[in-house]
Amino acid sequence: AWLQTNSGLSSKGSLKGQPGGKEHKTWAKYYVRFLEEYAKYNLSFWAVTTGNEPSAGQMTNYSFQALGFTAEEQRDWVGLDLGPALVVRESDVRAGRYIHGVGVHWYLDTLVPAELSLGTTHHLYPEYYLFGTEACAGWSPSDRGVRLDSWERAEHMAQFRYCPTFYTMAHLRYCTVPPSIAWHTSMVLYCPTFYSMAHFSSCGRGLRVGVSFSQETKLESSAFIRPDGSVVLTILNRSSSEVQFEVYDPAVGFISSSAPAHSLLTLAWNTL
Repeated sequence: AWLQTNSGLSSKGSLKGQPGGKEHKTWAKYYVRFLEEYAKYNLSFWAVTTGNEPSAGQMTNYSFQALGFTAEEQRDWVGLDLGPALVVRESDVRAGRYIHGVGVHWYLDTLVPAELSLGTTHHLYPEYYLFGTEACAGWSPSDRGVRLDSWERAEHMAQFRYCPTFYTMAHLRYCTVPPSIAWHTSMVLYCPTFYSMAHFSSCGRGLRVGVSFSQETKLESSAFIRPDGSVVLTILNRSSSEVQFEVYDPAVGFISSSAPAHSLLTLAWNTL
């Protein structure tokens, strides 16, 4: 709190001083210390994010912990303070040469569709990873709370046309997360979102490849080439009707299949 302009951990506030100054370098050293303490237990990191939701720290009366940055301030802090501090530490974590990916949250996708935000970002910077550093279902005030039987939320979690490299679940207190724990019985409860995310975690994903459709379709898809050369294709059908489709891979020809209404399915095949 003593480094922030509001002397607090929440609401509107940013780092005191300017990038390159004492306060900004002190905040960078905190990240280094964090990594060093984990290293004592043989836990290493190949990347770190710059922080959580920098725009939140520009909102008056924001209720969560927040540290505000403008895009320019964050860029300069990375370039002048955080990046050099990590390199001095001989870390594998390296604005410009220090940045290798973009962390994204999906909460404003209804206002700015992913094809505009993530699609444009990927088009401009195809060499950067897109990391889903926070996602959950049940965060909205109009639909808040745990719903263990909600397939709609499972579909929501599987909207992967612009799928990041990985997801990190958040807000475990009041949202539907893949495994939930009933504390009064110590039972682990597996809801539909668990099985939805399993389609992405259980098939040993590799290099993501593009999928093109020959005609307008209600299906959404994501495909990967696995390290062993096989192909994995996940299909999401959020419509209320079954959709017949064929997959064409030059290596194997046509594969016929169908996606039932409100379904998620994964196809896998060898190409050798």
